[in-house]
Amino acid sequence: MDTDPSTGLPRRSLLALSAATGALTTLPAFTASAAPQRPANPPKLPGSSAHELWWQAPADEHSMIEQGLPVGNGRLGALASNDPGRELLLITDATMWTGGPNDTLDHDGQFPYGRDDFGSLTLLARLAVDIPDHDLSAVSGYRRTLDLDRGVVTTSYLRSAVTYRRQIFASRPDDVIVLHFTQSGGGRYTGTVTLEGTHGEDAAVSFGAAFPGGLRYGAAVTAHGTGGRVTVSGSRISFSGCRELTVLVSGGTNYAPDAAKGYRDPSLDPRKLARTKVRDAAAHSADALLHTHVADYDALFGRMDLSLGTSSPEQRSLDTWERIRVRARDGAPDPELEAAYLHFGRYLMISGSRGSLPMGLQALWLDGNDPDWMGDYHTDINIQMNYWMADRTGLSPCFDALTDYCLAQLPSWTALTRRLFNDPRNRYRNSTGKNAGWTVAISTNPHGGGGWWWHPAGNAWLCTTLWEHYEYTGSREHLKKIYPLLKGACEFWAARLLTTTLPGTKQEVLIADSDWSPEHGPLDAKGITYAQELVWALFGNYCTAAAELREDVDHADTIAALRRRLYLPQVSPSTGRLEEWMSPDNLGETTHRHLSPLVGLFPGDRIRPDGSTPAEIVAGATALLTARGMESFGWANAWRSLCWARLKDAEKAYQLVVNNLRPSTGGSNGTAPNLFDIYEVERGRGIFQIDANFGTPAAMVEMLLYSRPGHIELLPALPDAWAGSGFIRGVTTRGGFEVDLRWRDGKPTEARIHSVGGRTTTVAYGEGARTVTMKPGASVTLKDFAR
Repeated sequence: MDTDPSTGLPRRSLLALSAATGALTTLPAFTASAAPQRPANPPKLPGSSAHELWWQAPADEHSMIEQGLPVGNGRLGALASNDPGRELLLITDATMWTGGPNDTLDHDGQFPYGRDDFGSLTLLARLAVDIPDHDLSAVSGYRRTLDLDRGVVTTSYLRSAVTYRRQIFASRPDDVIVLHFTQSGGGRYTGTVTLEGTHGEDAAVSFGAAFPGGLRYGAAVTAHGTGGRVTVSGSRISFSGCRELTVLVSGGTNYAPDAAKGYRDPSLDPRKLARTKVRDAAAHSADALLHTHVADYDALFGRMDLSLGTSSPEQRSLDTWERIRVRARDGAPDPELEAAYLHFGRYLMISGSRGSLPMGLQALWLDGNDPDWMGDYHTDINIQMNYWMADRTGLSPCFDALTDYCLAQLPSWTALTRRLFNDPRNRYRNSTGKNAGWTVAISTNPHGGGGWWWHPAGNAWLCTTLWEHYEYTGSREHLKKIYPLLKGACEFWAARLLTTTLPGTKQEVLIADSDWSPEHGPLDAKGITYAQELVWALFGNYCTAAAELREDVDHADTIAALRRRLYLPQVSPSTGRLEEWMSPDNLGETTHRHLSPLVGLFPGDRIRPDGSTPAEIVAGATALLTARGMESFGWANAWRSLCWARLKDAEKAYQLVVNNLRPSTGGSNGTAPNLFDIYEVERGRGIFQIDANFGTPAAMVEMLLYSRPGHIELLPALPDAWAGSGFIRGVTTRGGFEVDLRWRDGKPTEARIHSVGGRTTTVAYGEGARTVTMKPGASVTLKDFAR
């Protein structure tokens, strides 16, 4: 039989599965593209931003992850130092991964997890623009800003009575990073541009190389100036006497989202393509490139806005880092800073998740080639939390990267599951002896491989996340895409579930086989709450999808019958908390960072404090959440905040947002000067992990508006700090609506409900609710709310 060496599946089966999913996959690679359409007029003028962050000092080159400012076009990202005398960019491509399929198991039946076998996200290149006469000690009036409205980083300063200014942005339409240096007052720029790889490549105006796993990569830089000379001098670009200077850099890999091709495009030469991209961009003025970028960026960023109140003049006078420190020191709410933090998350989403792989633990922003946990995709919270914010904040198109990734990986995930999951060394294997469908490991890479331990319920959680996107968008095309994922996950669980009789009864129920409740407790527990909740949601979503698409009626009936027999968690009579394991005892850490047993509260909807869930279950979930505590890592605080918002405890939800805004010092948990969330992995050593930068904004929106199909609730958890007055515009809901909401003195004053596909929904506030019905495209405005 002709088998594929990377998967072990018959080649015909792999090609068939790839065709079934690949035809629905839109994930592009680093490719040539048509010339973008240029806007006729500037889309937004500089200085008109309502959402600007600013700092009074550049980043230290040795602290780029905490101080460098991020730019990105969804595929290509960089951290910028903004130093007047040496502008440093650390550049990453989303597909710049070492490793490979990682399709063999270790002696314990789990996956290897190293930088060579599993692989790691790494830097693509370092770019330096050296201007020797502009040493920081020789300038005054230094200021750098991140304009969230336009997606542009700007640095300005004075030297010898001349105002110097530079702008940095990453253009998706032109697929380049642009650095534009200008001045007013008769100044000149003289210096060098140096591009070098980070894997042993020599400095050059372009370079290309390959990893042992076969992934090819390359990058290129060019520059042009006005009123001076720009020349290539050896391995560097030299410029002298320029009134203006534009530097353009691009790069990428030959990664291809196609399992049948081994996730490589052998015909693509990344170095050659990078040179083409910078050359094409150089044919246009810096202003034309900027206007094209801003028009593209604003088409997403401008979809949603909010105000949480007005900050004081004293707060507004502080730079961003000092403002964060004062907020923590004084404890006084700073509503404009908190709104800016939410918008910063939206900026990162637009910059990090368009036209390539989805964002992992650090998205596109690294400061070296050894990120903790390989900068990978953790399927037991990270990749899900990264995308909770997208639909809630008007950025649904940014979610597509996750969908397309899962589709591209499905053939490999299926092959690994069928060939390796029931290996006798795997402690999580199916004791039924059956095996079908697909699942994943706790860590996944872009080469179809898994890392660390098997994660049986990971398939259900990924599918639930993909399903929620369908609930927000109502896109039938998306539903068709994800249907094979839903069906395959159901097939896996139909083969895995065990029948057991509840103690002291004759009732037979279905429970999950041996598993680990992420990430603590016994490694061989059956019926863990985490798996039971996720499979219950998966089965329900699959049956709805099958009915909507009129597919697999008999199979859907079978899955529905299994769902009715699933065991659902109970409250422990000894602790009063929702059981995490099928035991009244606490078998793990009381204050553990993960909220795995609460997935039915958030992101799920099975546990609701609206009377539809037995009161003892809601009380048990509340008790468990209380026991977990209010102090943890940023992503864990964000998850806690979301859960408290679901329970309508506004002040606890808000306090957890505030906890994440505390300044990180000495590697402690909190917010870095550049607003990245810092995770203290060990005392005195903090790393960047991006989950909280998305999870915290998601929690903030959830405090202002809750939705599920057919139901919208206004201000379910509005904290006192935001109650005075505010608005949120363009927030999307599950069920196919957009909401513009205003409030004053803690009460809604006006809510405009606009249909983007939905027809009927209840709109609730307090004890009151109204039913509104409209045609797609229509709107209804509600006023006169009574609690």
